[in-house]
Amino acid sequence: MTIVQTEDTLGGKPRLEGRRISVLQVAEMYIDAGKSPEIIADQLDIGLDEIHEALAYYYSHPDEMNELRERKRELRERIREKSDAPEKVER
Repeated sequence: MTIVQTEDTLGGKPRLEGRRISVLQVAEMYIDAGKSPEIIADQLDIGLDEIHEALAYYYSHPDEMNELRERKRELRERIREKSDAPEKVER
């Protein structure tokens, strides 16, 4: 398995070859959500080797990953600004 980037899949973001699973998706599950590699592999139905390969790529390309995270944050902010949804839902 290798990490590939093609413009026609996931907007060119690095991903696992033959899958629509981005390196950033795996890293966010591991780093931000605190899930173990075993849980991530089970949830995404991929091999543990693929999880480790994605994480190795993530840590080997910090500038690229920081840029992708920033673009994602900016997109979320633009969507939030245009949304009519309330900030909080009262129960």
